[in-house]
Amino acid sequence: MLGTLVLGFFVAVLVVQAYINAEFTADHKETEVGDQDGVPLSIRGGGPIVNTTGGQETTSRLPDRTIALTFDDGPDPIWTPKVLQVLRENDAHGTFFVVGSQVARHPALTKDIVADGNELGLHTFTHANMQLLAPWRRRLELSQNQVAIAKATGVHTNLARFPYSSKTDAIDDTNWKIVKEAGQAGYLVVVNDLDSEDWQRPGIDQIIHNAMPAGESSAIILFHDAGGDRSQTVAALAKFIPLMKARGYRFTTVTEGLNLGIEEQSAAVKSGRAPESTSVIPALPLNPAAAPGDEWRGTALIWTVRLADGLVTVVAGLFVVVGVLTIGRTALLLLLAGRHARQRRRPDWRWGEPVTDPVSVIVPAYNEKEGIEAAVRSLAGGDYPEIEVVVVDDGSTDDTAEIAEGLRLPNVRVVRVPNGGKSNALNTGIALAKHDLIVTVDGDTVFERDSIQKLVQPFGDPAVGAVAGNVKVGNRGTLVSTWQHIEYVIGFNLDRRLYETLNCMPTVPGAIGAFRREALAQVGGISDETLAEDTDVTMALCRQGWRVVYEEHAKAWTEAPTTLEQLYRQRYRWSYGTMQAMWKHRRALFDKGPSGRFGRVGLPFLALFGVALPMLAPVVDIMLVYGLVFWELKETLIAWLGMLALQVFTALVAFRFDREPVKALWRLPLQQFAYRQLMYLVLIQSATTALTGGRLRWHKLNRAGLVTRSTPPPPPVSTTVAPAVDSWPPTVPDLPRQQQPIGRAVAPPTTPAVPSPAHRE
Repeated sequence: MLGTLVLGFFVAVLVVQAYINAEFTADHKETEVGDQDGVPLSIRGGGPIVNTTGGQETTSRLPDRTIALTFDDGPDPIWTPKVLQVLRENDAHGTFFVVGSQVARHPALTKDIVADGNELGLHTFTHANMQLLAPWRRRLELSQNQVAIAKATGVHTNLARFPYSSKTDAIDDTNWKIVKEAGQAGYLVVVNDLDSEDWQRPGIDQIIHNAMPAGESSAIILFHDAGGDRSQTVAALAKFIPLMKARGYRFTTVTEGLNLGIEEQSAAVKSGRAPESTSVIPALPLNPAAAPGDEWRGTALIWTVRLADGLVTVVAGLFVVVGVLTIGRTALLLLLAGRHARQRRRPDWRWGEPVTDPVSVIVPAYNEKEGIEAAVRSLAGGDYPEIEVVVVDDGSTDDTAEIAEGLRLPNVRVVRVPNGGKSNALNTGIALAKHDLIVTVDGDTVFERDSIQKLVQPFGDPAVGAVAGNVKVGNRGTLVSTWQHIEYVIGFNLDRRLYETLNCMPTVPGAIGAFRREALAQVGGISDETLAEDTDVTMALCRQGWRVVYEEHAKAWTEAPTTLEQLYRQRYRWSYGTMQAMWKHRRALFDKGPSGRFGRVGLPFLALFGVALPMLAPVVDIMLVYGLVFWELKETLIAWLGMLALQVFTALVAFRFDREPVKALWRLPLQQFAYRQLMYLVLIQSATTALTGGRLRWHKLNRAGLVTRSTPPPPPVSTTVAPAVDSWPPTVPDLPRQQQPIGRAVAPPTTPAVPSPAHRE
C-alpha cells in the first residue's frame, strides 16, 4: 500500500509538472486563417483591443502618438529584469502578458513588474494554443493564470492575449469564438498593431524598424521578455524609446492608453464634437486588487508548481548521480577487475604450495528433495584427494535426508537436527566436521568435478581465511533465469574481482564458499543475527584481518528462481539481510586496523553500488519516459542509449572474463529495465522493513532440481541423529570487550540434542 501510494503521488506530480512545463515556441507560428464569415467586419478592421464583455462587439485603438509596449511569455529571471531596467531608465511603462506557470515559478519578479508601475495581462497558464483545447481547458488556462497573479502580486487583470495570435484581421471563426468566451469571463482581448519580430532575433535595427508606427498613428507593439535569448530586444528598446519620445510619442500601458482614449471620447461628447448617441464607457482601473479567494487558490497553485518542479529537479539530479555512479563503477571495474583477471591468467600465477589437506563439505538442507541427490553426488565424487560430505537435514518435512542416505556413498554423512535455521545447520555441520578446511554448499547446488580442488587452492596463502567460488545459473531455460545468469556474471562475479583487489570482499556466497576453521572460530562461527549469514560472516572475517578472495575457476551450478514472484522473495531476503549485516558492522567505520579499513572502504562501496545505485537506477527509465513525452526526443534518446551502451560494454567485459558466450546479452536491455524496477521495489521494501523494525522470515523457494533424481533405495532402518555439540560456535568469555569475536551471535545457535528413548528404534 505504501509503495502504491508513493508511486501514485510521484506519477501525479510528474503529470502536473509535464502540464506546467509546456515548451515556449514562437508566438507567430505559421497557421492558416480559417473561415471569417462569422467575424463582424468591424472587428476584422478594428483596433487591437477587442471588447466582447456584456454582449458587445467593439474594438478600440490608443490615441495618436501613443505607444503601448507589450511583452509576452515572461516573467523570465534573466531577461525580464533587464527589460524593466530599460523601462525605468527611460521613464516608460509596459504591459506584460505573463504565462501563469512562470508567474508561479517567479512570484517575486512578477511583483516587481507591478511595483514599477507596469501592468499585467494573461497569456494563459501553459502557453497553450487555445484553438486546440476544449472549452473547460481554455477556462482553466485563464483562471489558473489569474489566481497565480493574485497570489504573486495581490492584483487582478482584465486583459488577455492568446499565444500565437496576431492582429484583428487574422481573427477567424474559431478564434472569434474563443474571443467571445473570454469576453463572457470579463476579459478584454488584446492583439497588436505591430510585431517587432524580436522572437526571430533579426538584429537590433530590424527590430526597431518593425516596431516603428506609420506617421503619427498609435500602436500596441509586440515584444518578448522570455522564451529565448532576448539581448537584441533589450538593446532595441534602449534605442527605440528615446527615439520615439523625440518624435513626440508617449509610452503608456494598454489600460492607461485605453483610458486616455475614453477621456478624449468623453471630452468630444461634452463639447459636441461627437454624436450624442456615442456611448461613453467608464475608465478601467489599472492593476485592481485581487479577490481574497483568488489569493488562497493561488497559494495552493504556486506550491503545487514548486513541488512539481522540485521533484523533477530531484529526479534530474538523481539521474546525474546514477550516471556518475555507473561511470565510476565501470571505470573501477575496468581498472581493478581487469587487473585481477590479467593477474589470474598469468602462466606463473600461484597462491602458494598446492593444497591437499582434507576437506569437509557442509550441506545445510531444508526440503531439498529435488536437488539434494545431484548436489551430494557432485560433491562426493570430486577429484580432490579426501572429501568428507556432511549433510545437515534441518528438520525437513520431505524426503531430503532419506534421499541423501539412500545414496550410500562412503564419504557422506547425514545428520538430522530440529529445524533451527540455516546458521544453526551450518554450525552443527562445522562442529561435526573432521577437517579444518570447510566448504559450505547450498542443497540445490551442483559442483563440477574439480571445483573443490580449485576452491581450496587459495589457502596456500596463509593470510587467506575464506574463498568465494564462481556461482553459475544452471537452469537457463526461462527468461527470468536467463536474466539472473546475466546478473550473476555482470553483477556478482565482476564485483568480486573488484572487491578482492580492494581487499574488502563483502560476501562469500552460500552456494560455494570455503573457510578455515580457525578463521570461523575467531568470529564466533556463523551468526544467526541476520538473514544474510554469508555476508555477515564474510564481513566479520574481513574485520578480523583475514583475506577473502575470489576463485573464478571453482564453479558451482545453482538453481535460480524461475518466476518473478520467487525472484522477488529471494532478492528481498538478500537485500534485507545485507542491510542487517551492514548495520551490524557499522562500527567498523570508526575502528582502526583491518576492521577500520573494511569499514571505510568495503561498507561505502557496498552502500553505493549495492544499495544506492540499484535503488536510484529506475530514474534512468523515468527520465526516458518523461523525456520522450515532454522533452526533446533526440537528447533523451542519446542520454538513455549512452547509459545502455555503457552497460553493454561492461557486460561484454564481464562475459569475456568469465568466458561465457555472449548470445545471452541480446536480452540485456529488457533485463536491465526489468531489474531496475524489481530491485528498486525490493530495496524500498527492505529499507521500509528495516526502518519499521519488521522481521522478515525465510522464504523457501520452489525447486525443480538441476538433474533428474533417481529412485533411491529404501532408507536404512536406523537414522543418524547429530549428537549433542557444545563446542561450536566457540565462545571466548575471558576476552576483553574490544576483543570479543566480531559476528558472534547474541545467543548461541541451537544445537541438536540426543533424542529421547521414545524416538529411538
